[in-house]
Amino acid sequence: MTGTNKLIMQTIKEIYRIGHGPSSSHTMAPRFAAEQFLERHPDAASFEVTLYGSLAATGKGHFTDVAILEVLQPHAPVNIVWQPKIFLPYHPNGMTFKAFDKANKVLEEWTVYSVGGGALEEEGKPSVIPDIYPLTKMTDIMKWCEETGRTFWEYVLEYENEKELVDHLKDVWAAMKEAVERGLSTEGRLPGPLNLARKATQYYIKAQGYNHHTLRNRGLVFSYALAVAEENASGGLIVTAPTCGSCGVLPAVLYHISKSYEFDETRILRALITAGLIGDIVKTNASISGAEVGCQGEVGVACAMAAGAACQIFGGSVAQIEYACEMALEHHLGMTCDPVCGLVQIPCIERNAFAAARALDANIYSTFSDGKHRVSFDKVVATMNKTGRDLPFLYRETSEGGLAEDYKQME
Repeated sequence: MTGTNKLIMQTIKEIYRIGHGPSSSHTMAPRFAAEQFLERHPDAASFEVTLYGSLAATGKGHFTDVAILEVLQPHAPVNIVWQPKIFLPYHPNGMTFKAFDKANKVLEEWTVYSVGGGALEEEGKPSVIPDIYPLTKMTDIMKWCEETGRTFWEYVLEYENEKELVDHLKDVWAAMKEAVERGLSTEGRLPGPLNLARKATQYYIKAQGYNHHTLRNRGLVFSYALAVAEENASGGLIVTAPTCGSCGVLPAVLYHISKSYEFDETRILRALITAGLIGDIVKTNASISGAEVGCQGEVGVACAMAAGAACQIFGGSVAQIEYACEMALEHHLGMTCDPVCGLVQIPCIERNAFAAARALDANIYSTFSDGKHRVSFDKVVATMNKTGRDLPFLYRETSEGGLAEDYKQME
C-alpha cells in the first residue's frame, strides 16, 4: 500500500527504549555513541569527545560526561571538551568523537547527533534501522482503518513482526510497572544541588485516604507519574515514552487503568502499540527532541500517546482516539524546555504528573464527542514542529532562559 507522502517510519520499538535516566538524548544516546565508537577502536591510546550546543549546555546535569566516561575511560584516557555556544547546523545535540594512537595520531573523527528518544543519526547517512510503514500521517492511517474496518494497533501489526514486537512490549510493560513500584517505595532526596525530596510515596499515601473516587484516582495518577519521573531523575531504569524526560506519563496512565479496571495484558499491550504509533508519527513528521522543539515534543507527545492509549482501552473509535491525542498535544503547544540547573527535575517531574492527568481528561472529553473536530492531529504536529523550531535556543534545553534563568548549572 502506498502513502500520499514520502516520509517513512521505523519500528515503534524505537519509541520504547529500556535504559537508565535521566535523559534519553543527553544520557542514553551519548552512552550508545561511546559504545559504538569503542567497538571500532578498542585499542585506542586515548579519546577526545567534544559536546556541542544543548549537550554541552546541560550535559553536567544530565550526566552526559558520566555516561561517556563510564564506557571509554576503563580502556583509555578521555578528554571531554564542552562547547555550549556552538550549535552544529544538523541538530542542537551534536558530539564529535576522536580516537588517538600512541603517537597521538588521529585514528578516526566521528560526528554524530542525538536526535531524541535515545536515537542517533549521522548527517548525510541513512539509518541502519529499516523503514517499514508506508503511511506516516494520522489522516492517511485513519483512512486505512476506515477502509479495512480495523484500528491503529492492527495497522501496526500489518507491518511489524508481531512476535518480536509483542515480546518487546511485554518487557516494556514489565519495566514500566517496576519503575512505578520502585518509585512508590523509595524515599529520600534526588541527586543534584536542588536537594529535592521525592514526593511519590507521600502522594500515594495521601491518595489512599480520600473516599471521594475522583480525588483518590487523581492522586494515584499523580503518584504513579511522580514515581517514574523520580526514578528517572535518579538514574534509575525506565522506558522512554517517547523520552526519559517524559517517561512517567504513559506508565502512570496505563498502570492506573490496569489497577482500577480488570483489563488483561493483551489490551494494555495493544494500547502500547497505539501509543507507540502516535509517538512514531510525531517523531517522523516533527521531533521528540527537547533541544529541537522544546518540551512540547517530550511531555506534549507523551500526553498525546497516553490519551490515545486510554481512549482505545475504553472503547473509543478511531476518530475519538485521534481527537484525544490531538487535544493532548494541542494544549502543550509552545511549551519550552528550560530545566533548572540542567537537571530533569524542575519543572520536568511535575509536568509528568500534570500531563498524565491531562491525558485522562482528553480521553474523557473525546469520548463525550463523536470524534468530529476541525483541527487534525497532523495539523497540530506540523504546528508543534514549526513552533518549536521558532523558539529561541534559550528555551530549548540549554537552561539559559525561562525557569532556569536565575539558577546556576551544575559544575
